Amino acid sequence: MNAVREGEAVLPQGHPVRPSVSTGAVRAEGPPSGPPHRPGVLPGGRDGRDGVTPAGARLHVTGVVQGVGFRPFVYNLATRLGLTGWVRNTSAGVDIEVSGPEEAIDRFLALLEQEPPPLARIDRLEQRPCAPRAQDGFRILESQFFEGEVQPVPADVATCPDCLREMFDPADRRYRYPFINCTHCGPRLTLIEAMPYDRRSTTMAEFALCPECEAEYRDPGNRRFHAQPIACPVCGPMVELVAGGRETWRGEEAIAETRRMIGQGLIVAVKGLGGYHLACDATNAEAVAELRRRKGRGDKPFAVMFPDIEAVAAHAIAGPAETAALTGRDRPIVVLTLRQGSRLPAALAPGQHTVGAMLAYTPLHHLLLERAPGFAEALVMTSGNRSEEPLAIDDQEARLSLRGIADAWLSHNRRIHQRCDDSVVRVVRGSPYPLRRSRGTVPEPIHIDELREPLLACGAELKNTFCLTRERSAILGPHIGDLQNAETLAAFEQSIARMEGLFRIRPEVFVCDLHPDYLSTRYAQARSEREGRPLVYVQHHHAHIAACLADAGLALSTPAIGLALDGLGYGDDGALWGGEVLWVEGARYQRLGHLAYVSQPGGDAATRQPWRMALAWLEHAGIAWEQDLPPVQHASATARAVLAAMLRRDGSGSAWAAPMTSSVGRLFDGFASLIGVRQEVRDEAQAAIELEALVDPAEEDAYSLDITGMDFDAATMFRSAVVDMRAGMARPRLAARFHNGLAAAMVEVARRASAATGVGRVVLSGGVWQNVLLLERVLGGLEQAGLEVVIHRRVPANDGGLALGQAAVAALGRAG
Repeated sequence: MNAVREGEAVLPQGHPVRPSVSTGAVRAEGPPSGPPHRPGVLPGGRDGRDGVTPAGARLHVTGVVQGVGFRPFVYNLATRLGLTGWVRNTSAGVDIEVSGPEEAIDRFLALLEQEPPPLARIDRLEQRPCAPRAQDGFRILESQFFEGEVQPVPADVATCPDCLREMFDPADRRYRYPFINCTHCGPRLTLIEAMPYDRRSTTMAEFALCPECEAEYRDPGNRRFHAQPIACPVCGPMVELVAGGRETWRGEEAIAETRRMIGQGLIVAVKGLGGYHLACDATNAEAVAELRRRKGRGDKPFAVMFPDIEAVAAHAIAGPAETAALTGRDRPIVVLTLRQGSRLPAALAPGQHTVGAMLAYTPLHHLLLERAPGFAEALVMTSGNRSEEPLAIDDQEARLSLRGIADAWLSHNRRIHQRCDDSVVRVVRGSPYPLRRSRGTVPEPIHIDELREPLLACGAELKNTFCLTRERSAILGPHIGDLQNAETLAAFEQSIARMEGLFRIRPEVFVCDLHPDYLSTRYAQARSEREGRPLVYVQHHHAHIAACLADAGLALSTPAIGLALDGLGYGDDGALWGGEVLWVEGARYQRLGHLAYVSQPGGDAATRQPWRMALAWLEHAGIAWEQDLPPVQHASATARAVLAAMLRRDGSGSAWAAPMTSSVGRLFDGFASLIGVRQEVRDEAQAAIELEALVDPAEEDAYSLDITGMDFDAATMFRSAVVDMRAGMARPRLAARFHNGLAAAMVEVARRASAATGVGRVVLSGGVWQNVLLLERVLGGLEQAGLEVVIHRRVPANDGGLALGQAAVAALGRAG
């Protein structure tokens, strides 16, 4: 170990430091030197009293160790073991110094890693011996800031059982207080304005602690010892209900009146952790229909909040894996299969047999869903916004943006700093499979060894998230939504600015999609030009496959076969890709095969009118547009004539009006239209989702696809389906044969790609893989073929995970 001059200390990283005269703060002066060492007995002999040889250790801990009760845990552990010293948050992590018997220090180190607080995650623990000090007990020191250093920020956490027991205990001073929390639960990301994590760096700084809360905050034996959001009815935030701009209720009366209004079929905007929800009685079909009409929701499903797992089980099928997902500390929305006989109206999820269920995760939610007179057994809890607008977080903003939707506003005076919508998952093979990654998970970093310089990857146009990187950590922002208007773009820019500030990241590289019209691409271009930093373009489907590899923690430089299936991605040839067989190795990729090109007549109009894609596929397959076919019946003679002109390639057609596409998403649309599932859609992937829901699971036959090399063509599938339709086959069997045939084709092209390249790893990414029925069939087939299969587990397969892949590809490309 390097010698240390007298009068200096050593930071756990190995930085020589000098104490500050006024505060005892330390200032780093140099880089780390030498490997970590086990603490041992230092020169100095025995202490002269009991024959025990004293020892000392300096520790530096990184990971999710701030905002999770880590300092109180260290304090109590050291005190229990009779050690003296101190613990302190810094912008680089948590620093600890302990002095005492060597045996007690060894025990301290073991328990530090074996029994951390429930919400903590230790990524790295560095330790070095230091001279034992004669100190009076153990202390928590003031937090310190080191320039250029930053730590992971904890995610918001559902209310813990201890706080719930207290909240419903009439003898407790926080009885029925809707902001009860402790070191094990409550808001984190959504109220943190800066790190290190201290109350003064959160939106709770506006609330001065009362003497009782102050005493709890300072009491090492209390569960709220150094709980930064600590509050009570005397000193903390309060709820307020406003209706009609005139009547106002506060506190318990506001909660009681909200329950009454919801029971009467009214719609209430409820301020939560990361923004507003729109709430109504989920069992009231008229209220649900009215909320859908006012919000302009189309046919998108509404999320439903239940008070407990028993209430969920009364309406949906939740096995052990689903129950574990529902009851986890992140409390996502979990897509479940509805039970026969459920009282939930079909209007919650039109055309589907599922419900997006979640459990109450804040004290206010628990009070609204309390099993008492006026009890609502389930509440719609959908994002508090108009269709296509960002989630409302500001009270005045919510009053304006939700006017005409909400009948009343249940708000509170705790500011939301970071907008954060609910996360959504399905369960695949016993584990969560994310559809949207946001509250409860963001901003948990994803480790990528190849990351070096700080960069910002700006994601896609739909389901947008962005990704910031720092050292080897990729930090995805919360779900933003579709960047299709000025309001959502402003929310995107605001969220980036706040995350850059929170993590003290100044991007040196900007990364975007190839598509020139994405607002995220234009944002990256503008910042790159303004700040004089490099701009890297990453092909859409390459990014999808890289995202899945990074999600799985696999080395990105190892070759893989990618099956990238989605709705749209700008291709290298200017066409709209979406059914791709790729060979990927780090920053390089090769297109091995793809779905046959067909025209997408009308461009974006075809995504809203699946009949266009059905007619395009019929034309491609050489099938006449006869009147007995549903898409032909739906389209007027004039519309068919216009579309026929678009499809002609004799010079009268227009490539701009009918771009070529290999999209499997558009293939789903075309087939759904062909068999009469859906001719017009109001929501993204609506036709595909309803086609999946229609499948007869007992049907084993499959429509074949023509496979040449690693290219595949669905023309024969359409021909076979038309024959079966004219023979009177039921739509559920037609839908099943489509899924079975596509799954078999994906297995076969992957097998061929593996044989041609010698690569045995197959990666499944892109929005089409949200279709769990298709996913599970392909998983089984690939495994039976002896191939290793990689799927998403931490970020979505859809465009919500794209920014992670962009960051990974850009980093690899910049590195070499």
